[in-house]
Amino acid sequence: MLLNLSNHPSSSWPEVQIQQAKIQFGEVVDMEFPAIDPAGDEQYIINLANEYFSKIKELTNQHPKLTVHLMGELTFSFALASLLYKHNIPCVASTSKRNVVMINQTKIAEFSFVRFRSYQFV
Repeated sequence: MLLNLSNHPSSSWPEVQIQQAKIQFGEVVDMEFPAIDPAGDEQYIINLANEYFSKIKELTNQHPKLTVHLMGELTFSFALASLLYKHNIPCVASTSKRNVVMINQTKIAEFSFVRFRSYQFV
């Protein structure tokens, strides 16, 4: 199972991303990404990461092969990915190609899904 923890619900993903997720992970389930307070300090991020880790850990009881698709605010994502790594819960990001078109001095960016890539800690 792929747990999508991002600001983009899987219902908004392009078809190619949904199909790749199903091939690689089976079922896709969404978990709402938290609204991160920009004024929050490091302890706030640690607490929030621990809260979400607990929710995810509970899901692994029912879905032992769970992988987390984690995309969002960087400090929270890093803290949570670190916790997931320490507990052997796989974590991936989606990669995309950015295509920029200029129309009447307006920059329009389109993103096309390429693949899921595992978080690596070195």
